[in-house]
Amino acid sequence: MKAMLTGPDRSLLWTDVPDPDLQDDEVLVKVHAAGVNRADLMQRNGEYPSPEGWPEWMGLEVAGVVERLGAEADQNAPYRVGDRVCALLGGGGYAEQVAVPYDLLMPLPEGFTLEEAAAVPETYATAYLNLFLEGGLQPGETVLIHAGASGVGIAASQLAKAFGARVIATVRSENKAAALRTHGVDVVVNSRQEDVRGLFDSYPVDVVLDPVGGSLMGECFAKLAPHGRWIVIATLGGDTTEIDLRTLYRKRLRLVGSTLRNRTREEKAALLGNLVEFVFPHFEQGSLRPVLYRVLPVSEAEAAHEILERNENLGKVILTIPSDQS
Repeated sequence: MKAMLTGPDRSLLWTDVPDPDLQDDEVLVKVHAAGVNRADLMQRNGEYPSPEGWPEWMGLEVAGVVERLGAEADQNAPYRVGDRVCALLGGGGYAEQVAVPYDLLMPLPEGFTLEEAAAVPETYATAYLNLFLEGGLQPGETVLIHAGASGVGIAASQLAKAFGARVIATVRSENKAAALRTHGVDVVVNSRQEDVRGLFDSYPVDVVLDPVGGSLMGECFAKLAPHGRWIVIATLGGDTTEIDLRTLYRKRLRLVGSTLRNRTREEKAALLGNLVEFVFPHFEQGSLRPVLYRVLPVSEAEAAHEILERNENLGKVILTIPSDQS
C-alpha cells in the first residue's frame, strides 16, 4: 500500500510501505478520508512522533470501509466487512489502509459522508474530553474557547451550546468572527482588535479551553470565576506564563493540562463510547454537524498543511484517498 511519509527536508512523499500486519484484536480499514490536525504539523516537524505500536506517518482520524477483521475483533466487534466506520488513531491515517483496535472504531453517524465522518473522532473526542470530563462544564455555565475557528474550536462551541452552556470564542480575524456568529456562538472576540483580558471583567467565565497558552494566560487565569477550570491542550502562543498561586487556592481554581493522543486505549475507547451515546444523537437529528473548510486529495497534503499553518481555515481540512491512488 501507499502512505504519506516525511522526507529529510520535511517534504511529503506518497510512498510504498508494507501492508498493515493485522493483529487479532484489530480491524483493517480501507481509508477514504483523513482529518488534518495541527498535531500532524508538529509530527511532520519531528516534534510529536506516533506512540509505540502505531505507524510512523501522520493521521489521527479517518473514515473508510472495513476490509478484514482479526479473530478477536471478529468475535467482539459489531462490524463486518463492508461496513462504513470512522476511527481514532495514534497515527497512520495518511495511508490507503490502517489497522485499528476494534474498540477505537465508531459507526458513521446516520446521513454523514465519509469526509464528514473523518472530522469526528479526534476533533469531537478532544472537545468532549476537555469540556465535560476534564472541565466539568455544566448547563448554564460560561465557557471561553480560544482559537474558536479551528476544527476543535467549532466542535467545542457546538457541543457546549448543545448541552446548555454560554459560549465565548476568540479568533484573530473579523471574517472568522462573523462566520462564528452564524454558528450560534454567543460572544465572539477578535483578539487582534480587543484585549482578551476585558472578557473576564464582563463575563463570569467558568471554563476555558485553551490551545494557546502564552504570557497573558496567567493573568487571565486569575480572573476566572470562583471554582473555574482552565484546560490547556496546547501552547501555540508560548510555553511560559506567571500564575498568582494565592488566587489559585483562594478562588479554588483548577489548572489542567490535557492531551488525547497519549491516553490509554481503554480511556480512548470509553471516550468514543461517550461520543456515540451522547453526541451521535445530535449528529443524527441534524443539530450538530462538522464544518468542513476544504476537502483535498491526499496528493495535496502539503497544501492542506499550509492552510493550517496560515490559520486560514474555519473548520476542518480533510484529505481524501481515492481508490486509484495505489
